[in-house]
Amino acid sequence: MPVNRVAIVGAALSDCGRVPDKTAMALMAQSSRRAIADAGLSKNDIEGFGGHGALLPPLEVAEYLGLRPGWVDATNTGGSSWEVMARHAAAAIAAGEIEVALLTYGSTARSDVKRRQRGSIAAMSTGGAMQYEAPYGATLIAKYAMAARRHMIEYGTTVDQLAEVAVAAHEWAAMNDNAFDRDRLTAAGVAAAPMVAEPFTTKHVCLRTDGGGAIVLASERVAKDCAKEPVWILGAADATSHVSMSEWPDFTTSAAAVSGPKAFAQAGVDPKDIDVCQLYDSFTATVLFSVEDLGFCAKGEGGAFIESGALRPGGVLPTNTDGGGLASCHPGMRGMFLMVEAARQLRGECGERQVDGARLACVHAMGGFFSHSATVILGTN
Repeated sequence: MPVNRVAIVGAALSDCGRVPDKTAMALMAQSSRRAIADAGLSKNDIEGFGGHGALLPPLEVAEYLGLRPGWVDATNTGGSSWEVMARHAAAAIAAGEIEVALLTYGSTARSDVKRRQRGSIAAMSTGGAMQYEAPYGATLIAKYAMAARRHMIEYGTTVDQLAEVAVAAHEWAAMNDNAFDRDRLTAAGVAAAPMVAEPFTTKHVCLRTDGGGAIVLASERVAKDCAKEPVWILGAADATSHVSMSEWPDFTTSAAAVSGPKAFAQAGVDPKDIDVCQLYDSFTATVLFSVEDLGFCAKGEGGAFIESGALRPGGVLPTNTDGGGLASCHPGMRGMFLMVEAARQLRGECGERQVDGARLACVHAMGGFFSHSATVILGTN
């Protein structure tokens, strides 16, 4: 990374879970105010902004927040968007273009469905690449299910090994007062849930909640005077694989196999050095692919690695320590929430679920259908 170091200096969530009384804009405003206050800064300090809006992203959201940024970003790679925007903002800060940037996200996905204001991704399949696959049932969940089944065939991965991802997430959620589903879970409970796309039952699939989050990034000069200890961006990279399943060369390898090594190399660390992980968990298989492709275990050994309890509290790779998208919060795209939880862990703010001695974190997000991967390495030094 450039000599001019960049840090996360503020991190916060909005109200999450069931929030029927707020709009997505209101959730973004709430989390943004909280993140700016967390940094000990004011709205007037914000020079750059990244986020999504309905009409002219990110201009619409910036206006709603009362900002007049000189640098903006509205990258959309799905759930990995905020890791990419963080890399872009860090580059702008490191180059001296700006000194402080705010990134935010908010969604009322759960409330929209209850109000019948939101459909499924299948409803968006009338154009582009998806029109050639959706009529045959290859919608979002089916694409992930096919990849999971291919991994099971190639490497002998079992359904119970996949289920352990959800079991571990619920163990963490049980220690998080803000998690949507704090009930502990067993592999038998995962198997007994309604089937949605074999091998996935509903417990293999992320929640649908409301919620928002925000982070503030700053130059080293600004960071040293902020209210909280800085969390440094040590390395960041992203990579694209495919959109159409027919264009995916290997159903068992994601673009994390490209973004991960690049981010680790930039940071000058190895997977074995990581203390805590925040990995996108739209489905249990998403985590399985990520632990392999990021290098936490060899390809094909992810099932056994996860089955060992590695992801649980006290495991060798504490992962998704807020409960993840499977148990804590998933309002449609989860990349922002990974960044917030990682920052909080490295600042030692997570109470009962705090990972002792956490100094290095790996944040990894997935966009689309294993289509895009973005990896960020964060550290306290």
